[in-house]
Amino acid sequence: MSTKISDYDFELPESLIAQTPLNDRESSRLLVIDKDQQTMCDRHFYDIIDELTAGDALILNDTRVLPARLYGEKSATGGHVEVLLLRNISGNLWETLVKPAKRIKVGTRLTFGDGRLGAIVKEELEHGGRVIEFSYDGIFLEVLESLGEMPLPPYIHEKLADKERYQTVYSKAVGSAAAPTAGLHFTPKLLQRIEDKGVEIAYLTLHVGLGTFRPVSVDDVTQHMMHSEFYTLSEDTAQTINKVKARGGKVVAVGTTTIRTLEAVAEKFDGKVRADTGWTDIFIKPGFQFKVVDAFSTNFHLPKSTLVMLVSAFAGREFVLEAYQHAIDAHYRFFSFGDAMFVKDTKSS
Repeated sequence: MSTKISDYDFELPESLIAQTPLNDRESSRLLVIDKDQQTMCDRHFYDIIDELTAGDALILNDTRVLPARLYGEKSATGGHVEVLLLRNISGNLWETLVKPAKRIKVGTRLTFGDGRLGAIVKEELEHGGRVIEFSYDGIFLEVLESLGEMPLPPYIHEKLADKERYQTVYSKAVGSAAAPTAGLHFTPKLLQRIEDKGVEIAYLTLHVGLGTFRPVSVDDVTQHMMHSEFYTLSEDTAQTINKVKARGGKVVAVGTTTIRTLEAVAEKFDGKVRADTGWTDIFIKPGFQFKVVDAFSTNFHLPKSTLVMLVSAFAGREFVLEAYQHAIDAHYRFFSFGDAMFVKDTKSS
């Protein structure tokens, strides 16, 4: 296993970072890679149906992104502030990231939207984190919908014209600080075609949190600590997965968040999938033994990220980096609004 962070690095031209989503979600490109055959094939995302067989299970993360980026000011000075909501601790207490962090101390009062939303900083955390208590009239999510912006990643510089384009079409459970971007390629029509083929579609929830915004800051990846994220896996979904496994079908995960949830539950229950709710800080890197997931779709990730390590854990670091180089040479679009890859292992099919 490669433990150096530099072993997961690659050169990515900035021009390949997708700034806006395609008009048609499912027309993104899809690079299909086969771990066993060591092959790769250029397709379109709607061709993912050809990788699925009747009796398989397609597992999706139905989390919904909060419009969690707030712009306001310090009550005392009028100085501009930016607050990104990451996690609801309890009641009106939230874990957040703030800018400019050095000037936002415990006790600082903030206002947003001409005073419609107030806040006070209760605790300082590391790396610009703050625990903030909000005050408002009405329903918090409704206030947030009117004042907040989608928390697009820092490498996206274009404004998003339609907030729903940073949501999956099946998003339901509000609570994420970022979208599970592998799911952005699905349309209701494509999901219906997949279901009509005899593939079982099931959902779980993992709220994408702080770890999404944290780069790996150590040279030895085994020393990296993942932040915990909240998940829920229902009895219906657990039964679907176990039924499909028992009859020899594939469990196909959509996105790294779905993979992490499924494998975290299996680790907790000795390789079995059961209904469960809790927090996971699972770090999937080369050397990890997958217990549930047989294949998956995912977007192209940042260099030196834990997500590249996760894909490498399944398909092998050298082969994954070859696939990434192919995607770069073929001008695939990268990151959140970019194209996708489908990763499979023919041997285990």
